[in-house]
Amino acid sequence: MAGALLSALLLLQLLGRGEGKNEELRLYHHLLDNYDPGSRPVQKPEDTVTITLKVTLTNLISLNEKEETLTTSVWIGIDWHDYRLNYSKDDFGGVEILRVPSELVWLPEIVLENNIDGQFGVAYAANVLISDGGYVSWLPPAIYRSTCAVEVTYFPFDWQNCSLIFRWGPRPWLRSSQTYNAEEVEFVFAKDNGGEAISKIDIDTEAYTENGEWAIDFCPGVIRHHNAGSADGPGDTDVLYSLIIRRKPLFYVINIIVPCVLISGLVLLAYFLPAQAGGQKCTVSINVLLAQTVFLFLIAQKIPETSLSVPLLGRYLIFVMVVATLIVMNCVIVLNVSLRTPTTHAMSPRLCHVLLELLPRLLGWGLPPEVPPAASPPRRASSLGLLLRAEELILKKPRSELVFEGQRHRHGTWTAVLCQSLGAAAPEIRCCVDAVNFVAESTRDQETTGEEVSDWVQMGKVLDNVCFWAALVLFLLGSSLIFLGAYFNRVPELPYPPCM
Repeated sequence: MAGALLSALLLLQLLGRGEGKNEELRLYHHLLDNYDPGSRPVQKPEDTVTITLKVTLTNLISLNEKEETLTTSVWIGIDWHDYRLNYSKDDFGGVEILRVPSELVWLPEIVLENNIDGQFGVAYAANVLISDGGYVSWLPPAIYRSTCAVEVTYFPFDWQNCSLIFRWGPRPWLRSSQTYNAEEVEFVFAKDNGGEAISKIDIDTEAYTENGEWAIDFCPGVIRHHNAGSADGPGDTDVLYSLIIRRKPLFYVINIIVPCVLISGLVLLAYFLPAQAGGQKCTVSINVLLAQTVFLFLIAQKIPETSLSVPLLGRYLIFVMVVATLIVMNCVIVLNVSLRTPTTHAMSPRLCHVLLELLPRLLGWGLPPEVPPAASPPRRASSLGLLLRAEELILKKPRSELVFEGQRHRHGTWTAVLCQSLGAAAPEIRCCVDAVNFVAESTRDQETTGEEVSDWVQMGKVLDNVCFWAALVLFLLGSSLIFLGAYFNRVPELPYPPCM
């Protein structure tokens, strides 16, 4: 008894399933047997088909700045009413939704106008949902590569305005390639649960994949009406969605800006080398200059080849390259000043006053302390008196009489003979005295020359110090002004709600 009852229940369930399937098949033949997918779903030629549009963004794949192309993944939700597909679910066993292939019914020919790869339509022709009352819904996915004019003025602290323009397009299997005008097909935005029009790109936070480089701030949409050459013509209609995206600059700050600033700051260390080390200074500066050139080449590979504007990072690299070039020129000039000698240049008193007295005082150096002369060893009184007498005689008497004058009066007769014998040797003594005087004057000239060479070296040090502070102020001020411009380059407060 129980087995017979179970078999009866299974038979009734199978019959119910077969009946439901037959109802869908019967509805399918009822709607599509005499259906023409090439004709517009209106009862009168002057009627207008109202298309409800909703674009949902699932992924902002990439923005290729070099090619100026935007790649996005979207779902295009399209709803319209087709009177030829009208039915009542009560007549077909309560079937509320019928799914049919998209090529069997009339479809709105919506294409992306500003695509760049020739793929105007959707990526996958999904099934069409036909609801009770003749309401048709189509939700095909699409991956679009569209054009996007990239503004590189504030790269990498920039934001871009990329647009997606949807309009009517031809159906490939139809002979006619003419699109519908604004009187034949009308665009309207879909409405949310509260009855408000969704006049922007809808972003499903659950299905959306966040891009690692770009953040979406605003994504407003507008329906535009265009006149077809005359004021009386119906014209056509398109839908413009604007994607206001902002770059996340952390990658460029860590990998380009910070290394570039640190390497550029090394060029200031050239001033801490001695003033005479001009070759080492130029080597440091030129190495930094070459590193900056490498960074500039990397930036040129990233941004588009445009002459309309110069990117912010490119301007900064050019600025620090100019500073490095000025430092190389300064090193050459300081080396020229430091290696001057009295035989090649004459020191101007005014220049000496400015570089050796005025600028060191302004820089807080002060004058170098004078080294006191070393104390001479004590001499005997007789020797000291003899030297004083010798100086007096040198100033008043000829050299041949210096040694002998007055010796006869100070000593006895036994020294007179000695003085006369030394007087006979006066020419040899005169030659020795002349040689000693020559050596003394040469030493005095060398000391004077050394002091002047030391003054030239001191001038080079002063110039190095002044140029160091000037280069430091120029580097900090220029870098601050350039990057402050990027700080104030933000997305304006548009009269649109944020996308996310």
